[in-house]
Amino acid sequence: MGKTTTAVNLAAALAARYKVLLIDLDPQGNASTGLGVDRATRRSGSYAMLVEGRGLAEVARPTAIPNLDIIPADPDLAGGELELVDLEAREHRLRQGLEGITGYDWVILDCPPSLGLLTLNALVAAHAVLVPLQTEFYALEGVSQITQTIERVKRALNPRLELEGIVLTMFDRRNNLAEAVASDVRAHFGPKVFEAVIPRNVRVSEAPSHGLPVTIYDLRSPGAQAYLALAKELLRRNHMTP
Repeated sequence: MGKTTTAVNLAAALAARYKVLLIDLDPQGNASTGLGVDRATRRSGSYAMLVEGRGLAEVARPTAIPNLDIIPADPDLAGGELELVDLEAREHRLRQGLEGITGYDWVILDCPPSLGLLTLNALVAAHAVLVPLQTEFYALEGVSQITQTIERVKRALNPRLELEGIVLTMFDRRNNLAEAVASDVRAHFGPKVFEAVIPRNVRVSEAPSHGLPVTIYDLRSPGAQAYLALAKELLRRNHMTP
């Protein structure tokens, strides 16, 4: 239950009240799959926007979730990282594509797990970074790397970039290690860690196979309720109405 699961379910939870755009920048396209966008229909998407310079109106499409649109990961995105290397202003392509964007209250970027040009484009375009952290030992090592990366991008390319917060995921209260990891993260990052915690929940894992966020697949499940709580907390932090 990593970044894509969080991006999809948080986007769906926010869409209950606000207009949301989710941009799938991961060549695996899991966010697109999780919102029911069939691979055969992903013609113009994030690759077309980043590399070909297509406009937002050409690449954004509605999903089955009211108020939630997506720019899917089109098939050519897998090679997009290499093509971006030779393009002018290669780190700024996404920000340029989103300039003057209107009609959305939230834009959520689902990035690849590695720090390449696709992720760098997202960090340069974004106002804030939300980090899903699995409550497992090795995940702790990645958090410090992420925060260092945010600081480097902030200094060099995007001075407005901030760490929005850290979301604890895959949390199992029966597991002493999960409790210990959560405690360590809260001790180090303090209020940057969201109070809402995403539990280990089978319904969250099942939902993507049906092309649905868990808030639609099973609203009453603990996982769905946790994502709704996370959305409300995010809105409060940004002084918006939950």
